[in-house]
Amino acid sequence: MSGAVLILGARSDMARACAHRFGRAGHPLVLAARNAATLEADATDLRLRYNVPVTCAEFDATDIATHAAFLDALPELPAIALCAVGAMGDQALSQQDPQAAATVFRTSFEGPALILGALAERFEKRGSGTIIGISSVAGERGRASNYVYGAAKAGFTAFLSGLRNRLARTPVQVITVLPGFIATRMTEGMDLPARLTAQPAEVAEAIFRAHQKRRNVIYIRPVWRLIMAIIRALPEPLFKRTRL
Repeated sequence: MSGAVLILGARSDMARACAHRFGRAGHPLVLAARNAATLEADATDLRLRYNVPVTCAEFDATDIATHAAFLDALPELPAIALCAVGAMGDQALSQQDPQAAATVFRTSFEGPALILGALAERFEKRGSGTIIGISSVAGERGRASNYVYGAAKAGFTAFLSGLRNRLARTPVQVITVLPGFIATRMTEGMDLPARLTAQPAEVAEAIFRAHQKRRNVIYIRPVWRLIMAIIRALPEPLFKRTRL
């Protein structure tokens, strides 16, 4: 049987798809999220489908003081830790309400970074492990439409990059996932371009392959690498006139 996979933020559509992909490959699973009891239906389905052990754990990424106890209480230190925690929030609300903006920062950057940092320490001490952080192309350049969320994801992407650089001479692997548009409950109702929009199962497959191939940074659809390269390259006077 393959090593256990810890999925943080296990209630999201991307996280669920990842649980199915790793479960199908024979990995035991630990599903972690707030109100963990509500994950039991998913856990039962995964056990029946893939005949792998699945446990549920209570976890709140924004409650930093509980992180160490959460890790100590796990049945075992996982082989793979995947963080799908994040909140896009509402840009207009975040502009007006500091608490709303703080929630986005804590949920999309501070909490995920600190829990993965704690796992990295344990993985390095053990001498093995894979850390997978789901960030976003939104963090590659601040845009008027989502710069609070983008700033949080920029921080998370930089954190993962630094962690990977620090651990480069160890067996610990760090993967940064940069999805573009994903068809999830969070984006339901948005008018998303089909060519640029991936399905959760597509994200899960890309992540699974990235782990196998020991990739560093992945875009779910390659076209996003080109799109973001163009956006990053725009001179600031021109960029200020865009509506992105």
